[in-house]
Amino acid sequence: MIKDPETYERFEKVVLLHGCRRVAELAYGEMITEKLPNDELIGEYVRNQLIYYPTVTRDPFRNRGRITDLITSGKLFADIGLASLDPAHDRVMICGSPALVTDTRALLSGKGFVEGNHGEPAQFVVEKAFAER
Repeated sequence: MIKDPETYERFEKVVLLHGCRRVAELAYGEMITEKLPNDELIGEYVRNQLIYYPTVTRDPFRNRGRITDLITSGKLFADIGLASLDPAHDRVMICGSPALVTDTRALLSGKGFVEGNHGEPAQFVVEKAFAER
């Protein structure tokens, strides 16, 4: 999604929340922060529209906590300088462990977001759920 120019044409800001247990698991961080901003096709979009927010739950790091907790507490939005999620204008894609998907579904549904199903219009979709390790 973050490598697709159409994503940036459709949305004013693209926020990528990247949550892991350990700092070492933030495998894509370097690609996102160093390579994509210099990409010939999408570099300008990335520099102007992408907000990358990595967070970990078990190691010391500048951003700490579960994604759902950071959304619920408002810390995420304070950190990135954007308003809280609103189903009237925000869209969400979830990709992660079954626990993350379950918790995020509940959080979004509680905020009035409608889940998509087979191409129907919606405010959030589940892209993938990975097995817990």
